[in-house]
Amino acid sequence: MKTWRNASLAVTAAALLALTTACGQEQGTDSPNGQNVGNASPAGQAGSGYDADSGYGSGSDYGSDSGAQVGTSKQAGQLAVWDSKKLGKVVTDSEGFTLYRFDKDTASPPKSNCEGGCAKVWPVVPAGNVKAAAGADGALIDKVTRADGTQQLTIAGWPMYRYAKDTKPGDANGQGVGGTWFASAPDGKKAAVSADGPSGGERADLAGLSVRKDPKLGDIVVDKRGMTVYRFKKDTAWPMKSACTGACLSKWPVVAPLAKNDVKGVTTKGFVTFNRPDGLKQQAIDCWPIYTFSGDTKPGDTNGQGVGGTWYVVSPEAKLVGAPK
Repeated sequence: MKTWRNASLAVTAAALLALTTACGQEQGTDSPNGQNVGNASPAGQAGSGYDADSGYGSGSDYGSDSGAQVGTSKQAGQLAVWDSKKLGKVVTDSEGFTLYRFDKDTASPPKSNCEGGCAKVWPVVPAGNVKAAAGADGALIDKVTRADGTQQLTIAGWPMYRYAKDTKPGDANGQGVGGTWFASAPDGKKAAVSADGPSGGERADLAGLSVRKDPKLGDIVVDKRGMTVYRFKKDTAWPMKSACTGACLSKWPVVAPLAKNDVKGVTTKGFVTFNRPDGLKQQAIDCWPIYTFSGDTKPGDTNGQGVGGTWYVVSPEAKLVGAPK
């Protein structure tokens, strides 16, 4: 009897240890309310099932430094609004080039955190001689003085940029780069794909994670925007570890931490925040880190399915869907 009790106590202790180590992490935590999480820039790993020169950034939190360069002294002039079928209303300069905002900047107080090499890829928009777009609130147009003393255009406090890889009017190649760069809406908010259509933002009726019935793949997990969620076969759940680093994260942004009560129809087993070595915080289900795919441009897209033989959509039970056994 004593031996049985000792064994039982050992099992209980092991279970408690498993909970406290949060899926094999040294310092596991319960998931907090979600926040937007951007891309860090540790060294990339070869053979990770992604294309480092995909146009979604390459190993930095501001994207690739290749492609056409847009002059930093170019004035924006009369701003305009482009009604994009994918992104909704997007602010452009007088020549039709998309203006962007950076998640690592701040709007209150206005401050740019894009300097040096970042500003070569994302040229700042000068504040001089700028007029608000027709129908937009002119009171939102202002400026911020940068560290080098130049003045940069702000909309609702957010510093504005162009993207070097936008080579013609109407391009929006910078949308979603690194999970931190987004085209600007006229009110300074992010222009984002909406599950309701081109109005931008998130669908109010969707949970942080929920289930969508795909005609080919069956029940799969989607995020608040209705965008497909993925797992990476090279990751591990115990100990929890991500093999997607550096440039990989530009193409496969992490899903930000969520609260358990912001989940509908998806397992909350192993529902923890993964404290990544690169400093990012990532949601995990059943101890598996989860991601979205920057190549998915609208809700319903599953363009990441099977990429590199390593990326697959996720079932409500956190299993890989359609992966070879």
